[in-house]
Amino acid sequence: MKPQDIIFFIIFFGLISQRKFEWLAVLGLFCIVLSIPLFSLWIFFTAERLTWYAALCIAVSAIHLLISLRHNEYLERKDI
Repeated sequence: MKPQDIIFFIIFFGLISQRKFEWLAVLGLFCIVLSIPLFSLWIFFTAERLTWYAALCIAVSAIHLLISLRHNEYLERKDI
């Protein structure tokens, strides 16, 4: 495991533990933006990992959004 992997996972689990799922989406977009110059410089290993990390962050953020929307919809129906 490389140092950037350890740093990413510390940030990733820190954001999850603080329940800042919007920041996970921002982190995912940042990883994509950061990987673009690495692909152009032919540094494929690190760039590919950044795209996988971006997919993980955006997927977790989207899953949380869908669950929270469904939960809010359920609560609104329950009040009626």
